[in-house]
Amino acid sequence: MLALLRDVSERVILPRFRNLRHGEVEDKGGDDPVTVADREAEILLSEGLARFDASIAIVGEEAAHADKSVLDALSGPCWIIDPVDGTRNFAAGKPPFGILIARADAGVVQSGWIYDCLSERFCTAHLGKGAFVDDERITSRATGETPPVAAISLLFMDSGQRQSMMDHIAPHYRLVDVPYCAAEQYPRLGLGENDISIFERTLAWDHAAGALWLNEAGGKVMRPDGSAYLVSEWDRKGLLGAASPALWDQLAERLAGLPA
Repeated sequence: MLALLRDVSERVILPRFRNLRHGEVEDKGGDDPVTVADREAEILLSEGLARFDASIAIVGEEAAHADKSVLDALSGPCWIIDPVDGTRNFAAGKPPFGILIARADAGVVQSGWIYDCLSERFCTAHLGKGAFVDDERITSRATGETPPVAAISLLFMDSGQRQSMMDHIAPHYRLVDVPYCAAEQYPRLGLGENDISIFERTLAWDHAAGALWLNEAGGKVMRPDGSAYLVSEWDRKGLLGAASPALWDQLAERLAGLPA
């Protein structure tokens, strides 16, 4: 898998970093950019994954944007591709950005791969087999700071949700900027940089690989009500990630106490 991700990064992503021409960046709507690199990378990744196992479906972010019926495959065996995670950053000529790949079946993520195109950090996880960074098994660790460090993604919340977060949740944490890149946010939670994250939009290509990786590392990623994250529930909102189960439980309790 690493060879495929590195090859796609070197062939079509990195050559366009800070080198996008006029017309090579479009807005899919709602301030959601896509570049020529996203589209070309998804094609190459799809071809490469088909060589690994052509019997299962492929759900790519750009293919799903063009045809929503692609999302139906998330309920069965499938590959899930985010060809350039952090496109907003990539299009602006700044890090972080990466590639996210996952394999799932019946909504449950079985394997996940997170590749940072610039640093070449490679995070991997397989269900029940632990989490790794560059072949070294890791255990999720908290920052140890008081108050804990929080990266809260407000982008897809409505104004009422944002205000509630700032009034009732933010005062309990030291807020830091979100990287607009799940390929960076999940490693931050596992590697002692952030303690908790709150996500509103939970699309499979953004969260499948990272959620599995952090859970396998000993952190905790679940729905706010404590239910498991299933990629087949692609239109369901809300996901909490934390460096430890204790930090997750504390956050979930605070969210449950928000005024209606």
